[in-house]
Amino acid sequence: MILLAVSAAATLPLALLAGASGVFTPAAAAHIAFAVGIVPLIFGAMLHFVPVLTRSGSPQRWIGRLPYFAQGAGVAVVLALQGIVPAATLHAAASVDAAAALILLVWMRRRSRRALGSPHPGWRWYAAALLVLVAALAVVPPLAAGVAPGLLRLFHLHANTLGFVGLAALGTLPVLLPTALGKPDPQAAPWLRRRLPVAAAGVAALAVGAAAFWPLALVGAAFLAVVAGGLLAHWGRSFGWRALAADGATAPLAAALAFFTLLQLLGAGHGLLGGDGNRTIAAFAAGFLLPLVTGALSQLLPVWRWPGPKTPARDEMRRRLVRCGRLRAVLLPAAGLAFAGGLAPLGALLAAAGLLLFFADLASALRVPAVAR
Repeated sequence: MILLAVSAAATLPLALLAGASGVFTPAAAAHIAFAVGIVPLIFGAMLHFVPVLTRSGSPQRWIGRLPYFAQGAGVAVVLALQGIVPAATLHAAASVDAAAALILLVWMRRRSRRALGSPHPGWRWYAAALLVLVAALAVVPPLAAGVAPGLLRLFHLHANTLGFVGLAALGTLPVLLPTALGKPDPQAAPWLRRRLPVAAAGVAALAVGAAAFWPLALVGAAFLAVVAGGLLAHWGRSFGWRALAADGATAPLAAALAFFTLLQLLGAGHGLLGGDGNRTIAAFAAGFLLPLVTGALSQLLPVWRWPGPKTPARDEMRRRLVRCGRLRAVLLPAAGLAFAGGLAPLGALLAAAGLLLFFADLASALRVPAVAR
């Protein structure tokens, strides 16, 4: 898990640099972040959270290797999109990712059935996210063959980002943020149970609508904005805005959720008024993914490194990881806004500053010895 986390954090700036330099095609640069970094990391996070949500044991060793198969497939996708290997490689890579997603789906379904008592509803968000990912991968062969490239590309893009990544994030945050604060949220499970149909309908409407009928996409964006904005408002009422902003892990997580809500409005504006879709992709990566990943890793990396009971070493590692978290919560969403506004150089500068702060904290945290005073 440590390897997945570090590689995911590294692929995000690499993707931005590759895209900005023009050395990689825009599609190849985007897949450095999503296919090589984010998809394997989300698979790994699911392997961490599902046993907790279903009160079951650690995953079998072969199940634990699925994120690495997905990462290998992601590398193949980047090479194919860059023209280094044959385009037919895309079909094989998509098949590997889809197979991994389906195996993971069957595994978590079995875990939910064998759970001690009723499983936490958060696992259903992961199941929905995996189904959306499979749908996004299903259009890769016709897309690679040049069948309706405009429509299928838009469906693939929205199903991957706001669908797979969005549902996985929205299913994790109601559990992760209260844990990071050290305060229980009795409403997390009921919220997840009630909001999944709304979020899933929003994703379906947005992905299909973006490809074929933009007014339907507006409805989907409204659904997702209500879900994300409602969760953010719930946190403010339950924990207080000051508490959310005071912690270096929760501040980026809350900022990422706020930007995700805003992103639905930005996407609606892009659809109605026109504009460069690449701006929205860069804004999504910088303003949502970066604070989400860095905030989540600030909380999860110490647990992944030292599972089991809390130790002084784990506390020290977390303390180092969250050191600049509040500043990242400002810089990274600001980078997203700059990208959305067409100010790519400013966005790149702000994103680079936020990432440098995180990597400095990460380098310090990884030096914490097993026995810390």
